[in-house]
Amino acid sequence: MLEIPFRSAKQLAADIKKKKIGCLELLDLYLARIEKYDGALNAVVVRDFERARTRARAADRALARRQAWGPLHGVPMSIKESYDVAGLPTTWGVPAYAKNVATKNAVAVDRLLDAGVVLFGKTNVPLFLADWQSYNAIYGTTNNPWDVARAPGGSSGGSAAALAAGLTGLEAGSDIGSSIRNPAHFCGVYGHKPTWGIVPRTGQALPWQTAAVDIDVVGPLARSADDLALALSVMAGPDEIEAAGWQLRLTPPRQKRLRDFKVALMVDAPDIAVDREVQDRLQTLADFLSRQKANVDDRARPDIDPAKRSPSTRACCAPQRPTARATRTSSRTRRSRAASRSATRATTRAPRAPRSCRIATGSRRTRRATACAARGRSSSRHTTCSCARSPAPRPSRTIRRASATSAR
Repeated sequence: MLEIPFRSAKQLAADIKKKKIGCLELLDLYLARIEKYDGALNAVVVRDFERARTRARAADRALARRQAWGPLHGVPMSIKESYDVAGLPTTWGVPAYAKNVATKNAVAVDRLLDAGVVLFGKTNVPLFLADWQSYNAIYGTTNNPWDVARAPGGSSGGSAAALAAGLTGLEAGSDIGSSIRNPAHFCGVYGHKPTWGIVPRTGQALPWQTAAVDIDVVGPLARSADDLALALSVMAGPDEIEAAGWQLRLTPPRQKRLRDFKVALMVDAPDIAVDREVQDRLQTLADFLSRQKANVDDRARPDIDPAKRSPSTRACCAPQRPTARATRTSSRTRRSRAASRSATRATTRAPRAPRSCRIATGSRRTRRATACAARGRSSSRHTTCSCARSPAPRPSRTIRRASATSAR
């Protein structure tokens, strides 16, 4: 039984379909692990265990009647706290939203439920989803399961930590500046930032965000690449207001073998020093691809002048020294607290769109950066590089909490 919680969601669904394990039996296995191990991790911060057990029993009864709900029938799943789930709090880690309980599900949540998942809780995030560590005054600090003295990344840090610790079968997060990819890197799991606009963000946004935000997407995290593909196929597609105008068809890859791929490899980059340990892992991957006859180009570089990067990009690439990190976090915390104080007032105003779809799809800055990156790929269809410059860092700040939040 020890290896079952670490199987891929696709494997778990197959085991359920073949009746090697029951839906309730599998759910209880994960819930027992949460009770045993999550005290040290604090990853699953909102718990909806009884409703999940009710759904798991229904899934078992449906299977007994030879009725499958979908490709993820009975697979236990948690989800990032920022997704709306009816009856559960959605706070984004902001104290002003501590009593905000969702009345309906996010679009992606409904699609995952339609695919058969058993949703049992929500995972931790940083304040306003704005950090590469995961702590807030409501839920406290999430730790890395590989080393609880280190951070799991952010903002989908609870998602990645829960997967790496075998506390859930599948996860979903959100990403602007690496909020899926960064915690996947720090926790050793898989994460995917989809193309902008193909997965509806409705129900995974702050109350005043009624329009899409530049480069902001939602997408899956998992323990295998196959799971990412399966979860994306479930989550992707037009939102209700767009469905009359377009359809999404995700075509399967043309390449069948590793030798069919051309891969651009970036082990390091000017002005962005990467730790030797991370470089060594990337080089090991490159050596493996080369042995499989893949065409690996280790000279490809984006056509971007480091001196002309935006201040936010330069801050992300600055050396990760504890003192500098703590200073940046302190400044960000002060700004976030001020934003939190005004959040209640902001929600009483008429809904507004802070950015337009035109900005997201056609701003000069976004288009220019995309074009530069494309020119530097040397016709490679895939780029391999590190999501972060170092292994998981120690958190600059920790906050304790009394206990997990339960469904209301």
